[in-house]
Amino acid sequence: MGSPVHVLDQYYLAITLLITVGYQLSGFAIAWTLQFDKITDFTGGSNFFILALVTLLLGQEVSARNVLASVFIMIWASRLAGFLLFRVLKTGSDTRFDDIRSHFFKFLGFWVGQILWVWVVSLPLIVLNSPAVSSGSPPPCGTASDVLGIIIWLSGWLIETVADAQKYRYKASGPPKEKPIDVGIWAWSRHPPYFGEILCWWGIWTLAIAPAVGGVHGSAARSAQLGTLVSPLFTMILLLFGSGVPTAEKPMAQRFYKMAYPDDGSETGHYSERQPANAAWANYLTYRTQTSILVPLPPALYRVLPRWLKRAVLLELPMYEWIPGKD
Repeated sequence: MGSPVHVLDQYYLAITLLITVGYQLSGFAIAWTLQFDKITDFTGGSNFFILALVTLLLGQEVSARNVLASVFIMIWASRLAGFLLFRVLKTGSDTRFDDIRSHFFKFLGFWVGQILWVWVVSLPLIVLNSPAVSSGSPPPCGTASDVLGIIIWLSGWLIETVADAQKYRYKASGPPKEKPIDVGIWAWSRHPPYFGEILCWWGIWTLAIAPAVGGVHGSAARSAQLGTLVSPLFTMILLLFGSGVPTAEKPMAQRFYKMAYPDDGSETGHYSERQPANAAWANYLTYRTQTSILVPLPPALYRVLPRWLKRAVLLELPMYEWIPGKD
C-alpha cells in the first residue's frame, strides 16, 4: 500500500465534484447538440464507476473494505449503465425527455440534477477512499458493520438485477396489455428495482462507515464518514418523493384506467359510471390491493394487513394513489 495522493482537499470532495461536473456537462453538450437520449442515463451510471475507480486509485488503499466497496459500486454502475443503454437503444428514445429535450435550460436542469445525484450518492465511498480516513487506523475488514453492509448490498443488487431482467423478459413475451406485470418478484412488489437500489446504498454506507464505528480517527474524519448518511437518505427521498415512485405510480393507474374507459373524461373531473371496454382497470385495482408498493411481501399477507400499517410502515402513501374524477 502506497501513500494516498492528496488532491485539492483531504476528503476528495473537490476533485470528485469537478470530475462529475465536467463529465455530465460534456454529456449534456453531446445530447443537446445531437438532440438524442442515447447517452443520458449511461452518462449517469458510468459516472459512479469513474468516481469509484479514481478515488480507489488516488487513495492507494488496498484493504478489503475499500476494494469491496469500490468494486460493489463499479458492479452496480456497470449493470445500471449497460442495462439503460441497451434499453434506450432498443426503444430509440426516452419519452421522459420529450417535453424538455428541445428546451436548453430545462434539459440542462436535468443534467444538473444528475450531477447532484451522482456526487451526493457517491459520498460514502469518496470519503472512505480519501486520505482523511486511510491515514487513520481503521479496523480490519470483518466487523459487524462490514458484514451487515455486504449482506444488505448483495440483497439489494440481486433484487434490482432480477427485477429488471424479469420485466424485460415479460415485455418481450408479448403479454396482455390490460394486465400489470405480476411475475416473479413483481408479484410481491410494484417497484422492486427502487427497493433494491435503496438497499444497495444503505449497504454501501453501512460498509463504508466501519472505520468511523470501530477505528481510530480524528473527530473531523469520523464526522465526515457519519455525515455521508446523506447518501442513502437522498436516494430514498429521490425514489420515494421525486423521480421514482411518484412518476411511475399515478401514470400506471391512469394508463390502465384509460384502457378500460378510453373515452372517459375523468382526468378533467368529469367521471361517469359506465361499462368498461375491458378488464384493465379491474386488473390494476386487484394488483394494487394485493401487491406492496415497495417492500416485497407475499400478496396473501399484504392483502390482509391493516391500512394504517400499509401507510405508516410500508409507505403506501395517499400521494401515490390516482382516483378517477379527483386527480
